[in-house]
Amino acid sequence: MFTRRADLLLRIGLVATGLVVLCLLLLIWGIPWITYNTQVTLTPTQPVPFSHKHHVSGLGIDCRYCHDSVEIASNAGMPPTQTCMTCHSQIWTNAQILQPVRTSLASGVPLKWQSVYTLPDYVYFDHSVHVANGVGCTECHGPIGDMPLTRKAKTLYMSWCLDCHRNPAPHLRPPEAVFDPHWQRTAGTPSGQELMRRYHIHPATLTDCSVCHR
Repeated sequence: MFTRRADLLLRIGLVATGLVVLCLLLLIWGIPWITYNTQVTLTPTQPVPFSHKHHVSGLGIDCRYCHDSVEIASNAGMPPTQTCMTCHSQIWTNAQILQPVRTSLASGVPLKWQSVYTLPDYVYFDHSVHVANGVGCTECHGPIGDMPLTRKAKTLYMSWCLDCHRNPAPHLRPPEAVFDPHWQRTAGTPSGQELMRRYHIHPATLTDCSVCHR
């Protein structure tokens, strides 16, 4: 019924259509997970190249010294210039790398730190609730205590949040370990189920839409 040429063109068309459909499926399912889209490993340029590795792991400064609202507010807070100058009015007083800090103090203009983690406006997240219920900083921020420059460590995708809300036990730690960036579970650590009981965590309610979307 058809010429050989027509038959060949039809076969080529079918193969090409199949390849196009396959490519579209790969794009739909693959693009959301590539680093460019998730921004995992993103390291924004900051006014001062602050090193958590030096300050936290090296000097032993507690997270709450700079992020002083993390236990009482939804936002962990960024340190004002005066917090930086508590130490740097005495040490590294003439370091060129800290000139933006001194300029900020003299002018009264706050340093403009760039956000590493940004959530959509329709997502509600409360730092104080998480740390009060045994979720350590590294669960969301990765190995923050070992980062010379702060980078994004997790996707913050809804599926990632739900994985923890559905099964929080493996992600919990005792209250005294919440701000320890190098904490490791030991034989003496209470089990995840025991910690859930102590913190009165009920996973059945953690996946309600209104928990994160208010």
